[in-house]
Amino acid sequence: MLTIKDLHAGYNGLKVLKGIDIMVKPKEIVALIGPNGAGKSTVIKSVFNIANVYSGSIHYHTEDITNLKTHQLMKRGISYVNQGRINFGNLTVEENLLIGADDIHDKNVIQKNLADVYKKFPVLRERKKDLAYGLSGGQQQMLAIGRALMNKPTLLLLDEPSLGLSPLLQKQVFALIAELRTEGIAILIVEQNAKKAIEMADRTYVLEDGKIALMGGKDIVHHEKIKQVYLGGSY
Repeated sequence: MLTIKDLHAGYNGLKVLKGIDIMVKPKEIVALIGPNGAGKSTVIKSVFNIANVYSGSIHYHTEDITNLKTHQLMKRGISYVNQGRINFGNLTVEENLLIGADDIHDKNVIQKNLADVYKKFPVLRERKKDLAYGLSGGQQQMLAIGRALMNKPTLLLLDEPSLGLSPLLQKQVFALIAELRTEGIAILIVEQNAKKAIEMADRTYVLEDGKIALMGGKDIVHHEKIKQVYLGGSY
């Protein structure tokens, strides 16, 4: 579904990614882990065209989508949830969600998608008329993910969805991600909880200094480097 080949990317001439190859197959969860500054978020931002791609290619299915505009990517079924639960605080919950359906012109489809999001997140239905700035951290994350789902994506890009959440809310977010995969959505996720990312993902890539340092399935958790560096010597 998504194929990234020899990608060199960064910001304003600064090269962060130094020739990486990543693949996401349909209905897969693929995780990116690694230290801060390794380039994990830049991978996702490169796919969604909010980082500068200097060379290499990004293909979605058979189409080269390198440097396509973000609204064009959304029309192809790609949605992005950025780090930090960024919502529009001066808009209501429902107005925030409807922004995610901006490219859909059939009102019946919009209402169906909205009902589907409310079914996943009942608290958003309860607070649909409230301004978004008043939501808790967990509710803010639900709103950000819900807005991305309004477009009915087939590929969802998630940047640190559990960051700053309580253990209980993290568990709920990870359960949601697993549920989305069963609905046929492929997911590329940057996640700071390395242990949970590996458990959840079909395949995990470890980035260090803008390069792929390690790649594997769930058994990667037993690799000595993973145990010592990312799991504190345990597991």
